[in-house]
Amino acid sequence: MKKQLQLPGVDAKLQKIADSNMDEAPARRRAREAFKDIQLNIDHILFKTPCDGLNMKESYEVNSRGIEIFSKSWLPGASKPKAIVFFCHGYGDTCSFFFEGIARKMAVAGYGVFAMDYPGFGLSEGLHGYIPSFDSLVDDVIEHYSKIKENPEFHSLRTFIFGESMGGAVALKMHLKQPKAWDGAVLVAPMCKIADDMVPSKLVTHMLIAMANVFPKRKMVPQKDLAEAAFRDSKKKEQTKFNVIAYKDKPRLWTALEMLRTTQEIDERLEEVSLPILILHGEADTVTDPSISKALYEKAKSLDKTLKLYKDAYHSLLEGEPDELINQVFGDIISWLDDHSSQRT
Repeated sequence: MKKQLQLPGVDAKLQKIADSNMDEAPARRRAREAFKDIQLNIDHILFKTPCDGLNMKESYEVNSRGIEIFSKSWLPGASKPKAIVFFCHGYGDTCSFFFEGIARKMAVAGYGVFAMDYPGFGLSEGLHGYIPSFDSLVDDVIEHYSKIKENPEFHSLRTFIFGESMGGAVALKMHLKQPKAWDGAVLVAPMCKIADDMVPSKLVTHMLIAMANVFPKRKMVPQKDLAEAAFRDSKKKEQTKFNVIAYKDKPRLWTALEMLRTTQEIDERLEEVSLPILILHGEADTVTDPSISKALYEKAKSLDKTLKLYKDAYHSLLEGEPDELINQVFGDIISWLDDHSSQRT
């Protein structure tokens, strides 16, 4: 049985909701609705950007595989967007918590931002934390974002993929499947390789692979505390408890296997990356390996590539670092987007 996290300042009724089984989407949606206002009032720099004048919309849509997908958009209210940014979230995460603050800051900076929860994550349908096929997950993301790109309002605008952690792997796979479809990618601590400290030993890995064929959905893969490893700022680390619909259990066997296969594939195909890329990584990251971000920068055949490494920074560059560094990283992203966002002719 998973360890329950006591949420500070929360009454027994809300705590019970937070402690409920989140395996299926209806429970996650109830929890998000109950905690939405609390989340937005957390004392975190991401939630201090005024959002007056932004056009924000949430929706559910059934995709071609019959899965109901949650998505959200943030658009500048007073002007046409400089460009469109499509977000790919990390493992276990959702686009409805910390990314809410990131998206608002990007929209205030003039960008149209679209995000979705993958099947099995956040508010989308599917068994929580279960990835039966990483390729199918990527295809779901491509399908959803391609429909948005078809909107005549956006035809003259450049389109960028923005991937964090596992979302970096999703973004790279999207590019490898559609080499000419996107005008650039921002990759924050991309999961091109899982850090050795986060991967079980070879003996345990072989055992888990064998078991995954029999118990694919079982939560059994040993894993260190992700919040502990990803967040350097202790106060912000505590605030991750309020991400009540994040997947916090041990990884499911088949999910872990799919992630391992995906990182191995990406590691072997770094030379094929050809779009403009901005790679940002904390030098002290123990979740995803910063040396592979260096390898991506060196091996990618793109002529337009930038690597930014941040001394002493952990994995969650935009959520878990001191405010000054979060502002620096965000500024680096906006500056790069501004340089690459001239309208198409």
